[in-house]
Amino acid sequence: MIKKIISIILLILILISLTACGEKELTRYESEFIMLFDTATRIVGFAESKEEFTEYSQIIYDNLKEYHQLYDIYNDYEGINNIKTINDNAGIKPVKVDKKIIDLLKFSKDLYEKTNGQTNIAFGAVLKIWHEYRTLGIEDPDNAALPSEEELRNASAHTNIEDIIIDEELSTVFLKDPMMSLDVGAVAKGYATEQVSKTVRDSGMTSGLLSVGGNIRAINNNVNTKEPWNVGIQNPDSGAGQSVLEIVKLDDKSLVTSGDYERYYTVNGEKYNHIVDPDTLFPSKYFTSVSIICEDSGIADALSTAVFSMPFEEGLELINSIPETEAMWIYGDRTVKYSDNFESFIKK
Repeated sequence: MIKKIISIILLILILISLTACGEKELTRYESEFIMLFDTATRIVGFAESKEEFTEYSQIIYDNLKEYHQLYDIYNDYEGINNIKTINDNAGIKPVKVDKKIIDLLKFSKDLYEKTNGQTNIAFGAVLKIWHEYRTLGIEDPDNAALPSEEELRNASAHTNIEDIIIDEELSTVFLKDPMMSLDVGAVAKGYATEQVSKTVRDSGMTSGLLSVGGNIRAINNNVNTKEPWNVGIQNPDSGAGQSVLEIVKLDDKSLVTSGDYERYYTVNGEKYNHIVDPDTLFPSKYFTSVSIICEDSGIADALSTAVFSMPFEEGLELINSIPETEAMWIYGDRTVKYSDNFESFIKK
């Protein structure tokens, strides 16, 4: 599943164990695995034993694997109807799917309204074109090219989100337009991260930090320090000599960053990133990165993409309309702007 992969450096300042009067000793553990959502997942948390932490890690892995397979737009899995299955049957027939897919699509439709269409899971026809050109451009830089405006406009005629027909009673999804396709890359990883964090919390984890390809979800605070987790946001200027631009404090919050500095290709000396502006149909050029802090990782994921393709004033208005949500914008000249209360999260 294609999705922006943002490097957010975890700066976790904790001791090895915690012993409190009348409480069992909690020890810090870490685990990491790759492949799911085409990225690395890192788990940091406290548990009473290695065995307990391993159980938490297995719960996270198993659940993320399920979401990964359900939300995949490129691969088939035996016995599973996923997003690719829906796309393959566009204009043909409804597809019976797992409730987790229907929940994601309903969540995404709601975000489409909240972001004034900037986050559109029905935008797959356009994103597929850019994916193909970017892949070819990376493989053969000398012949890297841009899609034509005509090609993009023709594809954009097949991006009407109202053509996604959801039947909750029958648990089916049907794409009315045979030329349309779903691409849930702007929301799926964050949404899955949020759902998995709830599951592992319900299983007993009381203090942890989950990073799925840079989608960060803090489970409560750092049980050792009784303070928020310290999380670093990568400096998009790799030549600046300072890898971390800001350290923010997360207490039961999410942090997601979208940027133009990791997934891109170059045509005639100009860089084209993977975040496509639905208005221009070309990669957005407003900012170098946008970071969102809010409680829900799925919302943060979608907003980081949406705001990246909006002028600052428009994006700020959107952020201010959503309670307990903050944003940081970084321009190409490294100018930094914040929403009203983002700086209150910055570690001084």
